[in-house]
Amino acid sequence: MVASYDELEPWYEHLYAILHELVRTGLAQSAKGGSLRALDAGCGTGFQTAILLALRYRTCGIDLSAGMLDIAQRRHPEAHFMRGDLEALPWRDATFDVVVSCGSTLSFVARPSHAVNEIGRVLRPGGRALLEVEHRWNFDVVWRWLSSVMGDPLGYEAKAVEARAAFARPLSDGIWMDYPGYPRLRLFTRSELSRLLSAAGLSLVRTWGLHSVTNVIPSTVLHRPRLGRAIGACYRGLCALDRALAATVAGRGLANSLVILATKPER
Repeated sequence: MVASYDELEPWYEHLYAILHELVRTGLAQSAKGGSLRALDAGCGTGFQTAILLALRYRTCGIDLSAGMLDIAQRRHPEAHFMRGDLEALPWRDATFDVVVSCGSTLSFVARPSHAVNEIGRVLRPGGRALLEVEHRWNFDVVWRWLSSVMGDPLGYEAKAVEARAAFARPLSDGIWMDYPGYPRLRLFTRSELSRLLSAAGLSLVRTWGLHSVTNVIPSTVLHRPRLGRAIGACYRGLCALDRALAATVAGRGLANSLVILATKPER
């Protein structure tokens, strides 16, 4: 994905526009004096790293992709980047004041509970973590199922039995799902995330939902370089509504992506 990572499709343009606002506002108050440390966990080519540096954090980034890290290091020479796995972060306990993990990184980790535990471990007491993950309950699982029983006109590349599995019990647990063009990914529920945070010693502060009403348009339609005039106009209107609903019960309940702000209590 290195060559095309920075080519944001309409789906990602909307996602990152709101997500990066949340990073700035949710973590800005902690960045005073330029001596605090931040980790961009799953940094990619450095989207969130740029924001953390602008907030005057001493910033580290970690990613599995050497190609993306090479781009990130050239863009942000003042940051320190390492190649590594979120399930085994190469830092001591209580190293960072804030940790950011965006781009659905935790949804691509084989053992997300290990990664969340590691984030909690390297976070200092009183520190904050801002995490963005894929959500199980959204319109897109419905589109995926409908497409599977109609001969896949929407291009989800899922058989009916696979698509139907997204609705299997227990409803409070996350699921693994295949999506065209991506590795296998985890779709979390909010109750599952609460359990993971608690096990890692983190306390939930606030949750936002992104891509809720925008998902009345199938995501496979939005994952392309540009949209037609009619769909584009409809999508822009839905994006405005989605932004307004992000912090509401409806926005969180139907979101394709959940953004979590958590804190590590003071000892």
